Amino acid sequence: MRGPIGRALRRIGPARLVAALLALLALGGAWLWFRGSSLVAVEQVKITGVSGPGSARIRSALAAVAHTMTTLDVQASKLYMAVAPYPIVKSLQVAASFPHGLRIQVVEERPIAVLVAGASRVAVADDGVVLRGLPMGGLPTISVAALPVGSKLGDRQGRRELTVLAAAPPGLRRHVAEVLDTPAHGVVARLRAGPELYFGSLSALHAKWLAASAVLGNAGSAGAAYIDVTDPSRPAAG
Repeated sequence: MRGPIGRALRRIGPARLVAALLALLALGGAWLWFRGSSLVAVEQVKITGVSGPGSARIRSALAAVAHTMTTLDVQASKLYMAVAPYPIVKSLQVAASFPHGLRIQVVEERPIAVLVAGASRVAVADDGVVLRGLPMGGLPTISVAALPVGSKLGDRQGRRELTVLAAAPPGLRRHVAEVLDTPAHGVVARLRAGPELYFGSLSALHAKWLAASAVLGNAGSAGAAYIDVTDPSRPAAG
């Protein structure tokens, strides 16, 4: 080997080079041993953010898996696998506390609507995840031909309506009674004790909700039967 590196290696000599490599391998092996040893085993697990039906089972599943890890080798994929049967879990935020602590914050799905098929009802989150067994009082309704069999809403029309509702400002979303898809006005949100909001397509939803809020806040819209925000730059009440 030529150049500065080659000259440096020749000065070190083969014996010293081999010794240095063996030392590096030994250090690497020691690190791997320490990383997986009981000296840094997870012993204290703090789980926050989970509540409601199934929360005890979720905590138990996370704790059981966490106790198989060390604080230097936290495997988030295994934690996610442990809670895969629970659609209420949207994501996990995991932080190790050396040498024996692990904090897991559960981010839950939140219901924003109720899917209705005849006499059957089930809550749904803004990303279409079906949340069986959760309270449904006061949530807007979305009618579907049949409730989802799996864990997510697949009905195309229902997804359109859910997309519009999910884009609503939380303060205004609370006043929505129902969202439906109509031939004449596209997606329509019916307000409780208020007008219908015509959205048309799914384009520019943020701007359309802002336009609807502005018109609703204008005293001139009092008593209107509808507010058309199909073109958010030119909303119309009637």
